[in-house]
Amino acid sequence: MSQPAPASVDDLFDEASGHLALGEMDQAVALYRRCVQQDPRFFDGWHALGMALLKTGEVKEAIGAGLMATTLRPNDLLAWTGLSQMYVRAGMIAEAEDAKGKARILSLGGKVAREA
Repeated sequence: MSQPAPASVDDLFDEASGHLALGEMDQAVALYRRCVQQDPRFFDGWHALGMALLKTGEVKEAIGAGLMATTLRPNDLLAWTGLSQMYVRAGMIAEAEDAKGKARILSLGGKVAREA
């Protein structure tokens, strides 16, 4: 018998998002982790992982995922907004204000990094 093909990043992400919608955070986090292990440049996976980790109280790991998301897409409004929320939860107010400021610039149509 042949082995089933490994799940694509998109399939893993969709399955994780289904668990997230049902409030099954541990399953969602595990699948989002698999997404970013399979494709370390998968922005949506990093962003979703960070937000799911924040909901489970894994704030330090959430910040790491949030930083990966902002590194991959430095001009993404939601990435900076999420990172600001993570910093607030960690009590890192200066960092939260900096991330919030970047989100504000983006919300007004500006850029925080030059496009490659």
